[in-house]
Amino acid sequence: MTESFAGTLAPPAANRVSPRTMILILKSFRSLYFATLLMLLGSGLLSTYLALRVAATADGLWVGALMTANYVGLVLGGKVGHRLIGRVGHIRAYVACAGVVTAAVLGHGLTDWLPAWLTLRMVIGLCMMCQYMVIESWLNEQSHAEQRGQVFSGYMGASYLGLILGQLVLVAHPELGLELLMLVGLCFALCLVPVALTHKLHPAKLHPAPLELRFFFKRVPLSLITILVAGLLIGSFYGLAPLYGTRMGLTTEQVGLFMGSCIFAGLLVQWPLGWLSDRRDRVWLISRCGAVLAVFALPLAVLPEAPIWLLFAAGFAVCMLQFCLYPLAVALANDHVTADLRVSLTAMLLLTFGVGASIGPLLAGVLMRFLGANMLYVFVAVCAAVVAWRVQPKRATHLHQVDDAPLHHIPMPDSTSSSPLAAALDPRVDEQIAQEQMQHAGPEQQTSPPTDEPVERPSGN
Repeated sequence: MTESFAGTLAPPAANRVSPRTMILILKSFRSLYFATLLMLLGSGLLSTYLALRVAATADGLWVGALMTANYVGLVLGGKVGHRLIGRVGHIRAYVACAGVVTAAVLGHGLTDWLPAWLTLRMVIGLCMMCQYMVIESWLNEQSHAEQRGQVFSGYMGASYLGLILGQLVLVAHPELGLELLMLVGLCFALCLVPVALTHKLHPAKLHPAPLELRFFFKRVPLSLITILVAGLLIGSFYGLAPLYGTRMGLTTEQVGLFMGSCIFAGLLVQWPLGWLSDRRDRVWLISRCGAVLAVFALPLAVLPEAPIWLLFAAGFAVCMLQFCLYPLAVALANDHVTADLRVSLTAMLLLTFGVGASIGPLLAGVLMRFLGANMLYVFVAVCAAVVAWRVQPKRATHLHQVDDAPLHHIPMPDSTSSSPLAAALDPRVDEQIAQEQMQHAGPEQQTSPPTDEPVERPSGN
């Protein structure tokens, strides 16, 4: 049985963000948002810089491997960060990680040995995840329950803005010299200042969210498929789109503009997507998004060479759609679990995305090496077609849909800049339950969720 969300009433006024409220939130959290912006500016610039440097001197497969190493570090950092913060506290953990990232960034300038770069990228990913955890802990500690949606939106906006500015640096400074590495190191050095000088008390210690792999494989399979594919696509985009641009004959400045416009597309679509997500069946939206994405990727997939206007237009459209998949899948998953399971759900979704983002750059990199640069968008089209094929309304049983579904859609980061502590910030997660599960009990003390009646159609959400 399927149900349509068409005709669902608009979110209550309490969920709407007034300009005055948003301005007050931006002022209240400006130091944390500024630290986030600097981190993502440095991270976005570093990813594109390394991709262009490696593409000019080595096999393009190394470009995908570098991004894979970064995402592996992010996944590992989700575990290491909790232990580090618990041992030395939030400020010391953040300062230590910022120092290590700065050193690792500058380390790229000391050697051209690519295996060393792989290690440095993994270390950077691991330490940046710890930094995300500290910032999200502080945002959660200092925000009221009714503000968490707006605070999360501001955090997402700062993340995207940092990524966009990182690409635009290449427009102003197209030479791929050590000056860009120094600028990245400068960003990571300066991002610790707002946090190190804060007069706020340390946030409460948060434990890892519990993972219930088998339970969620049965409960929200359509969401997990979508998020895995979103990880494949977004990991490949950040890792290999600069390489694709150079193979298409773009200059460094044009690659920066191409990447910046694509990331801006991902930011631009979030609020219209939220409006639509609250009013239509989310399974239907994911399926149609996958189908349209496959169509929009076809011109760049079939053309070994393309004019610059087509590169920018198709790239913009493709990114608008591929950046829709993750937030839609998160919203769909939250519609099908009860409030007490949403903390664990967040951890599961982030892990699934991280696995996809770690695999995607390698798979697409191999295809680009042996079959040409346009294989990046062949990969996008195939992944999108899988979503359109597997995630369909007829496969959705809605057996476990919660009573208040659809929950209000929340604009959120694409997990390039989010940690397992995002559960404590997401307003769809009950604040009291999040505090109980992430403060007062470690993962080894978590009990498994109650076993449901057998799922009649295991392929449905």
